[in-house]
Amino acid sequence: MSKGPGLFSEIGKKAKDLLTRDYTSDQKFSISSYSDAGVVLTSTAVKKGGLSTGDVAAIYKFKNTVVDVKVDTESNISTTVTVTEILPSTKTIASVKLPDYNSGKLEVQYFHDHAAFSTAVTVNQSPLLDVSATIGTPAIAFGAEAGYDTTSGNFTKYNTGISITKPDSSASIILGDKGDSLRASYVHYLDQLKKSAAVGEVTRKFSTNENTFTVGGSYAVDHVTVIKAKLNNHGKLGALLQHEVIPKSLLTISGEIDTKALEKNPKFGLAIALRP
Repeated sequence: MSKGPGLFSEIGKKAKDLLTRDYTSDQKFSISSYSDAGVVLTSTAVKKGGLSTGDVAAIYKFKNTVVDVKVDTESNISTTVTVTEILPSTKTIASVKLPDYNSGKLEVQYFHDHAAFSTAVTVNQSPLLDVSATIGTPAIAFGAEAGYDTTSGNFTKYNTGISITKPDSSASIILGDKGDSLRASYVHYLDQLKKSAAVGEVTRKFSTNENTFTVGGSYAVDHVTVIKAKLNNHGKLGALLQHEVIPKSLLTISGEIDTKALEKNPKFGLAIALRP
């Protein structure tokens, strides 16, 4: 794949990951195993509130093809097949979730040194069409995306954005929700190895005249331990500790409290991922 501007979904992704990735209020346990044939098996159990769910997933890689099959406790079977380079600089993704035969989806991505395009269509009687495009370079990119319901003839979404990326920082602005929201974010890395980072995000909802400002950061204590924290103007304070117990196996503890309503019970999450 070329080193172009990337897909529209990558605009603002660095800030979003820093503020949301690995934060959880659930209890999650997963264990993975690897076979000589190149198959990765992962079993996952999740407890959310008083409900427990689980799934078993298998990933098989062969040359330029990846097959991902997942079966959950409700007998749903999700299958995703990803093939790269059917045509030069392309990636094709086909997915379906059974027994819902109307959940089929086909996506084609194309990457160029100065542009990236993505087209996805649902394979059913009422097709939904999603299209996105970005132009620019890895340093600066402009992009837009739109969703169209072919049955009703209405747009389901249209968003536009811009990102500026430097070796030690990344900034983005996204006009989303059909023009009803504006999200601006900035990430700054405090060292060359990107062990420490600070992030700020401002979101404005025009229809409700609501503003949300969030600041956060991450710090690598050492090569196996990372801590993260975030706070928004509504008083929600979150923190996370992630430790690599053994190589590739992670223990993640996270929590959130409402500083403006300390009488409420704080939320805690625990995730254990074992990868022998």
